[in-house]
Formats: sequence, structure tokens, C-alpha cells
Amino acid sequence: MMGEYRKRRIVVAGGGTAGWMAAAALARTMGDSIELTLVESEAIGTIGVGESTIPPLVVYNRLLGLDESEFMRETQATFKLGIQFENWKDEGQSYFHSFGLTGRDHWTAGFQHFWMHGLTKGHEHSFDDYCLELKAAHAGRFSHLPDNRMNYAYHLDSSLYAAFLRRLAEADGAQRIEGKIAQVQLHPETGNIEALQLDSGERIEGDLFLDCTGFRALLIEGALHVGFDDWTHYLPCDSAIAVQTASVKPPVPYTRAIAHDAGWQWRIPLQHRQGNGIVYCSRYLDRDAAMERLFSTIEGERLTEPNVIRFTTGARRKQWHRNCIAVGLSGGFLEPLEATSIHLIQRAILRLIRMLPMGDVSERDVAEFNEQQHTDMLQVRDFLILHYKATERRDSPFWRQCADMEIPDSLIQKMELFRETGRVFRKNEELFAENSWVQVMMGQGIMPQAYHPIVTKLSDQELDHLLGGLRDSITKTVASLPEHHTYVARYCATKEA
Repeated sequence: MMGEYRKRRIVVAGGGTAGWMAAAALARTMGDSIELTLVESEAIGTIGVGESTIPPLVVYNRLLGLDESEFMRETQATFKLGIQFENWKDEGQSYFHSFGLTGRDHWTAGFQHFWMHGLTKGHEHSFDDYCLELKAAHAGRFSHLPDNRMNYAYHLDSSLYAAFLRRLAEADGAQRIEGKIAQVQLHPETGNIEALQLDSGERIEGDLFLDCTGFRALLIEGALHVGFDDWTHYLPCDSAIAVQTASVKPPVPYTRAIAHDAGWQWRIPLQHRQGNGIVYCSRYLDRDAAMERLFSTIEGERLTEPNVIRFTTGARRKQWHRNCIAVGLSGGFLEPLEATSIHLIQRAILRLIRMLPMGDVSERDVAEFNEQQHTDMLQVRDFLILHYKATERRDSPFWRQCADMEIPDSLIQKMELFRETGRVFRKNEELFAENSWVQVMMGQGIMPQAYHPIVTKLSDQELDHLLGGLRDSITKTVASLPEHHTYVARYCATKEA
């Protein structure tokens, strides 16, 4: 029999992007049906370098009812249409991983099959010429379009985003408590988390606890010891240095990911500054050399001291254990190469809200949550490995290690299926759609050896009409768009502008 619902006490341990994204979504969605407390300490810093996002964040913000122009103004955000990958396939070569679609798919086969058939018929245009977001990014242009025809995400200041969400969460009833967690107290019989004991002696009791304590993972690992799967053998980078600089030119609507001989660097343009960072493998590049390389390539005056981050790529063996759910870095880490950090926070929060228990925690819910979270992380992991494995670079020990390394069977299947047939299949609501895999695999040098026979149904004239029509439509649309920085200034410029 269903009993009467008792108001759940949900405690969020830690603030930052993960904590306040969770608190804002829970408070806005569940309202008075829960009692929500967030514990954080001003004395503990956050990583705070998650500046590049992907399109699902647009949906997340809409679910919370955020006004986009206000959100972008408050977070100094710009628009993002994709990522420019430089020196990944080989030195001096680049490709673009865009949001949205390339060309027009048929239900039997993706557009890449039509494009490849076109190559055999004398069409010489690049695959890039059939993607609106890619062409707009290269032209430095942006606008919202009818029917959501322009797929986009944001470059934002994640610390400002957390502060913005805090205001929202507190207005919706979330209570913030300042304090450092001194001890996680477990129930002597059930093993569940009973309370968080703060330095001050205050005791915060709860029914569900969200671990948003970052790499420290105080609850899920420190108290509950769920274990960790290390994926460094697939993704060897283990260090990063981030620094912010003043803008020296108008912001472009894309992130740059620039490979070097022991990893890669990022450049992320916000409205009034640029985020810069270097990701590297400490086995091949020491910290001082990495710092020197970063400083020798940045543009503009340095606004912050460098933030040095050491990390181990991998995932907790359980993201939900007993009455504790890991959200964000406490659940694992995948380097920010495809800007998935904030997205994985978002997926965990929305999944948790869908599975909030009416009474006692259901072990079936826990098992399902863990399986779905683990699948998400494995799929993102494989997509990241692709960038390192499918490369023609052999110019350094780092790249030779990447080229020679064993990779998961799941990724081998994806790469070889595409190489042999031109096909990509999306599984289990996989984050990265067919277009993403196609752009990155071809960008990294994997070209299909065959294509679907459906394309041969088109006469040469029909094929010309299809390909030419798509190109012309994109060219006209891009020419009609305003410059990105002009659109941002009109739509959401910060008050200081």
C-alpha cells in the first residue's frame, strides 16, 4: 500500500556549478514538496574553469524558466556553434566539430552517404559546406533563427553561473548554510548517511545527500568508499593549468582546441575576457614547461593567477550508493575536450529528479541510475579517446603512445563500422549524435570505403539539385546573419559594456 508522503530532506554538500545547478533545479521543480539545504564553505575554492558548454544546457535553462538574455548578461556569456580542432589529425591541419546537422539525412542513411556519392560524380565541395553552424562560425556570425534552425550553446563564466543559480534557488526556498564539513556521520545499522557535522559543531540531517564536493568526493568516496575506475590508460593527460586574459579582439562563436606535443590548449572567448588553458600529460611535459608554453601563447593581459589542476580521468564505480548521489566531479572526471563536464552534471540532476523516491530509496532505482550514468560516461569517454587514437601524428612520444594504445571494443566497433560502411548508430540516448561522430572521424582522418546504395537512386541531375540547393541555402543564410559580437552586444551585453 502507498503510504502518506513525508517531505524529503535533501542536503546538497558543496556549492560551485554542480551544487547550485542541483539546488536550482530541485527547488524550481519540487518546490515545497522537499526541504532543501545546501552546505558550502567560502574558504574552499571551486575548480571554476568550466566555461564551454554544449546545446543541452539551452534546454536545461529553459526547464528552469531562465530568461536567456538575462542569464547571458549575468554570466558574461557568448554564443558557441562548435569547436575548432587544430593540429589533431596532424600538425598544421584543422577541422570543425559543429552543433546541428550537416546536409539533410534520409531515414535509410546519413547525409555523408550522399556527399560521398557526390565525390564520385565530380562534386568537389567540402563536407563542411553543408553545415549552417560551421559556416556561420567560420564567418564569425550568429543570430537566433526561426524554428530553432541554429543549434548553439554558450561560453560562460561558470562561477558567475553558480552565483546566478544561487539567487534563483534561494528565491525558490533553498537554504544555504555556510560551513566546512568536518565529518560525514553514518547510521550505525543501515550504513546510510545520517548527517553532516560542520566545523562549527552544527549537524545537518537529511534523507538524501548530494555529493557536490568536487574531486574530494567527501561523501561518496570519503565516507562510503564506492571505488574508482581509472581510465588514464585511455586518456593519458593528467594535468591542466587555466588562466584568464583580457580580450584583445571581438569574441568568435566557437571554442579553439589546439593540440601540442603532449596534450592540447583551449581558448574560450567570453564578452570581456578570454579563458585559456593547457591540458597535458605530466609524463611528457613538466609543470614549469607547461606554464611557459601557456604563457607564451596567450593573448592579452593576464587577469588571474594560473590555476593548476591535477586530475585522474575515470569514474566512481557507483554514482548512487545508499542515500548518496554523486553529482559533478565527485562522480568522476573526463577532460574538457568536448565540453561535457557541465552536461554530465545536468544529466545526473535531471535523472535524479525523475527518480526521486516517494518513500524509501528503491534499489531498482539506484541500479537503473547507476547503469544510465555509467553508460553516459563510457560513451563520452569513447568519443574523447577517438580524438587521441585516430591521428596521423607521430611527432612526439605522447602521440606515438596514443596511436599505439589499446582502445575499448565499443570504440573499435564504431570506428571500423564507419571506415567500412560510412554508418554510425546512436545507442541509448547517446549524447553525441551521428553528425558529431562523422565530423570528428573524418576530421581525424577516418574516411569511409563505401556508402549506402540508396544514394544511387538519385539521377545526376537530382544529386546536383540536392547538393547545390543545400549549399546555396546555407550561403544565403550566413550572409544574412549579423556579426556575432554585434548580436551579443545588442542581445545581452553586460552592464559594464
